Amino acid sequence: MSNLRTFDLNLLVAFDVLMRELNVTRAAEQMFITQSAMSHILQRLRQQLDDPLLVKTPSGMKPTERALTLIEPIRSLLNEMEQLIQPPLEFEAGTSQRRFVLAATDYMELLLIPELLGLIGQIAPGIDIHLKRTESSFPAAQLENGSLDVVLGFESVLNPPPHLHCEHLFSDQMACVVRQDHPLITKPPSLEEYLAVPHMLISRTGSNVGLIDQKLAERGLERRIKLIVPHFLSAPLIVAETDMILSLPYRIAEQFKKFAPLEIFPVPIELPSYQLVMIWHPLHDKDPAHLWLRDKIIAIGRNITGS
Repeated sequence: MSNLRTFDLNLLVAFDVLMRELNVTRAAEQMFITQSAMSHILQRLRQQLDDPLLVKTPSGMKPTERALTLIEPIRSLLNEMEQLIQPPLEFEAGTSQRRFVLAATDYMELLLIPELLGLIGQIAPGIDIHLKRTESSFPAAQLENGSLDVVLGFESVLNPPPHLHCEHLFSDQMACVVRQDHPLITKPPSLEEYLAVPHMLISRTGSNVGLIDQKLAERGLERRIKLIVPHFLSAPLIVAETDMILSLPYRIAEQFKKFAPLEIFPVPIELPSYQLVMIWHPLHDKDPAHLWLRDKIIAIGRNITGS
């Protein structure tokens, strides 16, 4: 008597071949083993299933009644197992109706999403994108349960847990913008000129201290922050109508110049570059649809780097 815990499931493949060929020699050839090894397997099957299974007759080997009742169930089981171990089907983007959910700052929305939507519109018109705002706490649980596909943003701000996958997309560095015809800033400002002008600060959390303020404090200096706003959207219009100076990533400054009459200058403080990244959970690393989305975002990141 046998049960599933002691039964060698590999014998089911041999059973199927034996029932198809009804011949030990031909079954051995199909399985690329010797006739002796196939005979041994048949003997094990007989012991495990407590039945002769194949019996010699004047017209050749014939399956027993027990074997006949097992042929279709075992064949169906093997087909299901074959499907289970097959690699996942390729993602058919052109016909997919999937919705991807991305968490991103408005910075990443402005730089990545227009090109991503343009690309999707051309090759995958049925795919939708849902954008969520990045919160103060990192959304690790949402990445794990699949309610969120990827997170996009500054690596230093997101500070993702080490067990998550993190792909570098492109880099950025700080610049500053002022309105055209600014009364004091008409060329790249010196540190003294930079500090003499009232500043505007974009702070998602509402904090009035950023990396620039930390670097200034190390030198015993500080700047006057006249206005703090939580979003990028209003910033270029406000700067264009005032004498304030706004420090922000250079790539966003370039975008701002398209919307308002601004001048871009380097910040007169040595600052590290920013790394913009995409983060996802390793549970979804091999998912074909997820791979497709990440490949498209990585390609857009390369285009931004190249430009």
